[in-house]
Amino acid sequence: MLGSGGRRLLTTVLQVQRRPFQPSRDMRLVQFQAPHLTGPHLGLESGNGGGVINLNAFEPTLPRTMVEFLEQGEAALSVVRRALAIHLPVLPRAEVTLLAPVTRPDKVLCVGMNYADHCREQNVPVPKEPIIFSKFASAIVGPYDDIILPPESQEVDWEVELAVVIGKRGKRIKAADAMAHVAGFTVAHDVSARDWQVRRNGKQWLLGKTFDTFCPLGPALVTKDSVADPHNLKICCRVNGEVMQSSNTNQMVFKTEELIAWVSQFVTLYPGDIILTGTPPGVGMFRKPPVFLKKGDEVQCEIEDLGVIISKVV
Repeated sequence: MLGSGGRRLLTTVLQVQRRPFQPSRDMRLVQFQAPHLTGPHLGLESGNGGGVINLNAFEPTLPRTMVEFLEQGEAALSVVRRALAIHLPVLPRAEVTLLAPVTRPDKVLCVGMNYADHCREQNVPVPKEPIIFSKFASAIVGPYDDIILPPESQEVDWEVELAVVIGKRGKRIKAADAMAHVAGFTVAHDVSARDWQVRRNGKQWLLGKTFDTFCPLGPALVTKDSVADPHNLKICCRVNGEVMQSSNTNQMVFKTEELIAWVSQFVTLYPGDIILTGTPPGVGMFRKPPVFLKKGDEVQCEIEDLGVIISKVV
């Protein structure tokens, strides 16, 4: 659900519906709702921050959720390519509510300490193998939804991350074959309760990472063929307009291919599965003194070519 803060953000920040429609060749898939439609629909964002083409109106046989769409593979993608090739009606951005591009995935996998500059920030060695943990899918919210501060934590922190979305099932995938299993990329915010992550729950990270609303995601699933190099993108997090994290995905220790090869040794990856690939330096926990999110804060997580997600803290 989009809270009142999210609606205001869409009205004040994303006034793109006033611009004339500019067709985009990039494939930017979204899940959305609109007052005149029943339930979620699958859409195509007409450029970064643009209006939305209703793909279910263009082809009624398409699924209405991203996971089901990805399960159909190339057959579903070919429909979207046809939609890109013609001029279709565009719903103004202010008239739709963007949901997370993927909801209810089989799993949300995360990678710890996967930026070389983030390791230097902590004065810890760069990991020799990926550090994997997880979030529950119930933590996922939309790109402009609120982050709810849980009363159980006093140390809620920010982490902007590049998220990989799996498009093809696989187990024991070779690194050389990994990109064939990727649908695309999106922006993720790995909200983290540091007290529960590092001191409580036996120092297991799960509970500190998976409170409700702790995984804002979006705005779109940008397909891999629309991203020139996912490992050379500017990545940034701002809190109340102040830049807190600013780096580049070229600082990732383990790239997408290595992560997929590593993780798929242990678990089968399914269409819609999400891998959060780690965060750069600048988190609140390691500031002197530490800084944590408070009610009324606004967090913007942005990745070059993918877009920006904006969350109010309530």
